[in-house]
Amino acid sequence: MDASAFRAQLIVPEQRQLYDYWLKAAAGRKLPVRADINPAAIPRILPGLSLIDVNSDFGKSRVRLAGTKLREIYDREITGQLIEDLDWGDKREYWLASYNRAIESGLPTQGVLKGPRNHKEHLVQYWLKLPLADATGTKVAMLLCYDNFVPATERLEVHQLGISA
Repeated sequence: MDASAFRAQLIVPEQRQLYDYWLKAAAGRKLPVRADINPAAIPRILPGLSLIDVNSDFGKSRVRLAGTKLREIYDREITGQLIEDLDWGDKREYWLASYNRAIESGLPTQGVLKGPRNHKEHLVQYWLKLPLADATGTKVAMLLCYDNFVPATERLEVHQLGISA
């Protein structure tokens, strides 16, 4: 899938902003590296941003950084936590598959999920996972992620999202 087709699937304006920034940071390479990402360049989306250090055993991957919106969802600080220690309830396999898909393919992934975890069934989560390469550019070393949470009772309309019909 080309960049414009993937971008067209992104629902939330902040997802498109981060994706555009990620593409620009790659500067023509398949993937950007962590050093290409400057959080000061994307201040509006920092609360929903997370950065995952990828380990060959994904469960041992660590949340390097998690924005304040994620603390609200997990009801605790998750920065520094191992992926295997996060409480996803019955969504565990879904989340592991979404992370692994981005890592194994080296391609951006996105999705929408109602009830991202137990006791958060009233929310809809719009998520985006963007791989970052290691220093050699040969494998995925990190995932740059963005999560946006909207009450399920709110219906996102095309005009609210800034998408032209």
